[in-house]
Amino acid sequence: MKEKLGGIMLHQLEGSQAIAKVVAMCRPNLICAYPITPQTHIVEELGEIVRSGELQNCEYLNVESEMAALSATIGAQAAGIRSYTATSSQGLLHMAEAIYNASGLELPIVMTIGNRAIGSPLNIWNDHSDAMAVRDAGWIMLFAESNQEAVNLHIQAFRIAEMVKCPVMVCVDGFILTHAYERINIPDQKEVDEFLPAYEPHITMDTANPLSIGTMVPPEYFMEVRYIAHLRQQKSISIIEHVADKFADKFGGNSGGLFHKYNIQDAETIVVTMGSVAGTIRDVVDDINCESGNKFGVLTLISYRPFPQKEIREALKNAKKIVVVEKALAVGIGGILVQEIKLSLAGINVNITSVVAGLGGKPITRSMLYDCLLGSSHEETKFLGLNDDLVKKKCLFACDASVI
Repeated sequence: MKEKLGGIMLHQLEGSQAIAKVVAMCRPNLICAYPITPQTHIVEELGEIVRSGELQNCEYLNVESEMAALSATIGAQAAGIRSYTATSSQGLLHMAEAIYNASGLELPIVMTIGNRAIGSPLNIWNDHSDAMAVRDAGWIMLFAESNQEAVNLHIQAFRIAEMVKCPVMVCVDGFILTHAYERINIPDQKEVDEFLPAYEPHITMDTANPLSIGTMVPPEYFMEVRYIAHLRQQKSISIIEHVADKFADKFGGNSGGLFHKYNIQDAETIVVTMGSVAGTIRDVVDDINCESGNKFGVLTLISYRPFPQKEIREALKNAKKIVVVEKALAVGIGGILVQEIKLSLAGINVNITSVVAGLGGKPITRSMLYDCLLGSSHEETKFLGLNDDLVKKKCLFACDASVI
């Protein structure tokens, strides 16, 4: 279904369908597909787009595993063609070796991650533990808040990847976004073609001119290789901002970049988060500010890798309290994002609270967030919505030092 609103053509689509449509508009020459919930609808829709002839000059390759999906994508990109794949959760872990290879070879692959919890126990619902498991593999990682932003970020991702010579993951909350139907602005093919130039590879594997890539590097040079990868990520911060500005000029709206700022100018407490929960948090912050006059703001991170430390420090430097709400847990230490926020704010006297929420798809309600943000608890790490009775029953002996 299509609807015209203010000159913009809106399409009533599932998030996965919308992502597939704009990926096709970016004209990849190879799409490697292996299904895993909740990203399956993306590659299914792309398969139909290729089969119908809507996307020309593209091979749709069904493979036998997630490892094969990224490996084939690496080979195609090394041969000089624009390539794409998608995965989730255990699938991302299954391709972990190839994840490092893709970034080490400086290949500008774009991959969608339908974010989902990692088992065991088995869980197919959303959190960010899959992306966090490979956060240091050398990929640029962009987190979408909404399906419209997911659409916009995929177009930007191809351009960023090819400018930086670095693969890009676009992270989209599983089910919450991938399976949600809503009105989405899908740009025209002509506009996408004007924004995203034809791919000009910096590496091309050619039998007529043989060369080697990814060969063994001795200790004398390996540190330098990793440093160059680190430097490339740091320098990509300005490119991510540049591409977002160019996208806004071309298509309108405010999508992409490093983060979104909401009411933080005079805020005493700033909530930092990533992904789809940001909208709910903004609603709660509006309620709190309206009812009690407390000054709350929200900083929604888009670029998780590279992590924009200086920019985050500048945005948060005047806050009296920081609350980091995240859907990931480093077992044995606590939140993951909060550690990087603390590092960014080193030397600034500010109270920082970590809130771990939504693991395995546990609901994050407005009332939970409201009570959490206005609560008087001074716990350094809070687990939102935790069933304390169940925890006590399970840990009756395991947590009792007297039985050791």
